[in-house]
Amino acid sequence: MRMRYIDLHLHSNYSDGVQTPEELVRMAKDLDMAAVALCDHDTVAGIAEAFDAGRRYGLEVLSGVELSTVYGEYEDLHLLGYGFDPDFPELHAALRDFQGHRQERSRKMTRRINECLREEGREPLDPQRVDAMVRGAVGRPHLARLLVEMGHVRNVEEAFHRYLIPCNEPKPYFPASEAIALVRRAGGIVVMAHPLLVSRDFDLLKELFVELGRLGLAGIEAYATSAFPEEIEQLITIARSLGLIVTGGSDFHGITEKNVTIGAGKGQLRIPYTCVEEIRALLAGKMAGWNGNLS
Repeated sequence: MRMRYIDLHLHSNYSDGVQTPEELVRMAKDLDMAAVALCDHDTVAGIAEAFDAGRRYGLEVLSGVELSTVYGEYEDLHLLGYGFDPDFPELHAALRDFQGHRQERSRKMTRRINECLREEGREPLDPQRVDAMVRGAVGRPHLARLLVEMGHVRNVEEAFHRYLIPCNEPKPYFPASEAIALVRRAGGIVVMAHPLLVSRDFDLLKELFVELGRLGLAGIEAYATSAFPEEIEQLITIARSLGLIVTGGSDFHGITEKNVTIGAGKGQLRIPYTCVEEIRALLAGKMAGWNGNLS
């Protein structure tokens, strides 16, 4: 039987990706993917477009979102929500407030970057040009791409090194417990994104998975661009020992410098369709340890 492969971690231009949701779905279909999920940062604004494209191209599309959270000493811990109702009012309200914080952060960073540019005798960034680039949640990559467009830097990496990191402002975060509870109330499940970007200490990660599991974490993104094949197997073993599901995605943004492709990451990924089946089983309440609510 032919293996079916997927990618459950794609970013569109509704957050810090380059392509539209429709373009991402078409690209995935051309690569013979069986299913995808749009997981834009802190916004669900592109999901309706992705669903529509999925229907037209005959590709299974799951609702997704990547939430920026904090948990104890772990700052900027990314959690992925899947299978939730993208029209859930409480989710929309929480993300709308969060995007307001992101907008204020962007404004502050733009002012700081412009101070540097004026000192260098360069043309400052126009905040309206930044706003015009954003369809959902604004982030530092938008500022980076504008710096490239204006010729101030050669690429996004240089933009971060010269301007964005020195001119950084604190990023807003959801408390992890609130993020997990919110997605679950919207009817979805939550997994940890790219855990090896948090730590490569597997004992520490296992403890973290256990703690977050008590809050309702359902799984981990074992198949990730940041993981080597042997590390993927180790993450899968840990997940199975804890009763967690396994998911996977490339974290594709469409940015050429990252050399990441849909479904394959940097060439090493092959994410099986069984990951989607595990998500569907959890959502249907067919797997042990999951009651589908917060009672």
